[in-house]
Amino acid sequence: MTAVPTEALDRAITRGAEALLRRQRPDGVFGDDPPASVLGTAGTVAALHAADPVGSADLVDAGTGWLRRQQHDDGGWGGVVGADSEVVATAVAVAALALTAPGASAEAIAAGRARLAAMGGVDTVTDPAISLLCRQLLTMAGLTAEAGPLRRLPLEIVLFDRVRRQRLSFRTAPFIGLALMQADLLPTGRLRRATLRRARPAALRLLRAIYDHEGRTGALSEDPWPAALVLLGLARAGEAPDIATAVVGWLRRAVRPDGAWDAVANLDLTRSGYAVTGLIAAGYAADPRLRPTREFFHATQKPTAFTVLDVPPGGWSYSNVGGWPVTLESAEILSALAGYPDADTDPVLRGGVDWLVGRQDSRGSWSLWVRDTKLANDGPCPAITSQAVLALHDAGHPDDHPAVAAGAAWLLTAARPDGSYENLWYRDHTSGTAVVVAALSRVGHARHDVVRRAVRWLRDTQLPDGSWGPGDGTAGSVEETGWAVQGLLASGDPEAADAVDRGVSWLLAAAGPDGGWPATRVCNYIRHHLRYPNAVITQAVALRALGEYRRTVAGRAGVTPGAVAR
Repeated sequence: MTAVPTEALDRAITRGAEALLRRQRPDGVFGDDPPASVLGTAGTVAALHAADPVGSADLVDAGTGWLRRQQHDDGGWGGVVGADSEVVATAVAVAALALTAPGASAEAIAAGRARLAAMGGVDTVTDPAISLLCRQLLTMAGLTAEAGPLRRLPLEIVLFDRVRRQRLSFRTAPFIGLALMQADLLPTGRLRRATLRRARPAALRLLRAIYDHEGRTGALSEDPWPAALVLLGLARAGEAPDIATAVVGWLRRAVRPDGAWDAVANLDLTRSGYAVTGLIAAGYAADPRLRPTREFFHATQKPTAFTVLDVPPGGWSYSNVGGWPVTLESAEILSALAGYPDADTDPVLRGGVDWLVGRQDSRGSWSLWVRDTKLANDGPCPAITSQAVLALHDAGHPDDHPAVAAGAAWLLTAARPDGSYENLWYRDHTSGTAVVVAALSRVGHARHDVVRRAVRWLRDTQLPDGSWGPGDGTAGSVEETGWAVQGLLASGDPEAADAVDRGVSWLLAAAGPDGGWPATRVCNYIRHHLRYPNAVITQAVALRALGEYRRTVAGRAGVTPGAVAR
């Protein structure tokens, strides 16, 4: 390995760490500026128009005006500001404008319909649930030619908790919203009406359980898009007016100054977990500025079960103590807590580790929300499984611990034919492949043929400039380059040394004047259809790569790692 000059590396790490720390709030949370969302804004204006047409007229007017301004010259919309036109966002935006402001938006609707047809329409949407959603909104707007056939949602699934959790998982609330909308869209026979009389109260009880769990805020996972779908369903069905009123209030509080709504949920815990692991790798574990963030982690560990998804207490959500507990954020937070100097005496860390072990699938993998789920966007996920394995290892579980061994064994069977791995919640396939290589190498499988193939895939997909993209020739990103560097470093493969050096050199050159790095839309919101950037994750992944590179170079030079750490 031809090391990057130490002075340049140290300077980049220090400047990058300070840039990241400038994003920290006094309460320890690392903040971000999420992009505005066409999807969230379109759904919200449609829902507010249906549920509160008089009281929320100002929000609807501002939101529809914003949507018209975001329409591209080709007639389409991207999912978030800055994204190219795509089918889902265009379909939802056209439907929302037709529902709420057909006169003022006539030209925009016509251009959007033309663009939607040119892109192949909703038949091109690969996710069946998202395809149905687009069809349903278009049907409600009277755009039946664009909608095509509309299938009925089996609301009766809510009568069978285990089946509902495994097949709907985190989509339970928007599924109920969509099913309630169908009451006046599709005819029902006598038998169907009888089953709906049983299913509808059960569905409303589930929504109320979520509402109560979140402190009756009306946030519904603190994400405008699913909150809007639930509100639209309640308004169309005339159900649960107290919940509908609370959702309207939350959406009013969540609106941006420009009249739009954010692309994603509140990700306070997501950002903060990544920020701390990045800063710890950069040598900041003992920095007093990270203490408030640990206090934030301690205060937000889930004290109660989330019965809707049958998740016990002990994990973390992506937002706050009232949020929905998830494996991905919990694993990252556990790795963060394990990196603090006095981690051995941290009872929150111990409890969280026990929770994570208990969330392992019977097959050895980890899913995002529900154990042994059958929902493709929940699990099993190689990247989430790798994060869980790394978290357990960071917390002191040895290679032969049953949960670690079972996770590794599953990962060794989960590679794609070309040796790469998938990542449900980040852009395929560099991120997934890199984190799997890192996890398997850490727990004793660096020389396994499966890992060697994955390492070769990473080496072969490096771009000529030294960066990595998703592996298909797309331009490189800071995030994917950082993940690839980490994976190759962990593998210890001497043949990857030059690739690592070139990747680190690219990261140093990509840093901005303030020490930070530019974010790319690599985070999945709707897999294959909508991605968004997360600047904190970008900074953290770059820092972690540079910090681990510095530690590796120092170790090979016979220098104690602490001597090069802050």
